[in-house]
Amino acid sequence: MKIKYDFEVNASAQYLFKLTQDYNLRADWDPLTTEAFLVNATEAAAGELVRCTASNGLSMDTAYVSYKPPKVAAVKLVKGPYIFDKFVGGWNFQEVAPHRTRVVFSYYITTKPRALSWLMTPVVGFFFKRETKKRISALQSYAAAHYKPELEGAKA
Repeated sequence: MKIKYDFEVNASAQYLFKLTQDYNLRADWDPLTTEAFLVNATEAAAGELVRCTASNGLSMDTAYVSYKPPKVAAVKLVKGPYIFDKFVGGWNFQEVAPHRTRVVFSYYITTKPRALSWLMTPVVGFFFKRETKKRISALQSYAAAHYKPELEGAKA
């Protein structure tokens, strides 16, 4: 099941990319995530492992398959909740005007057991879509409250 959301945020692509990939700040803005960190690295890069724990207590390890600041961060599931057979996610950032960025969240998920995936994937997808909408709203709100164009070079 493909899930895709396209929206705009009043902040630069550089700011949003840094914010969304800064695991020290992730739980501050992302209601889906209570904890997130790089497992074996201090900086994100293609191939690096990330562990995220959701507000429901489930954890997943993903590996970056693409990391191109400030445009693209994409991951694939390495280890996670049993329910996921496949999970791939990509966040794309494109500045459309000064201090305004088009963000695209794209996910592809399938569930286990495979024999019931036809039934379970839409159910899991429904809940994931709901949580992603909350995540989008929270990102927009956080950026509205914290983004300072005059500090563009500063930390998110």
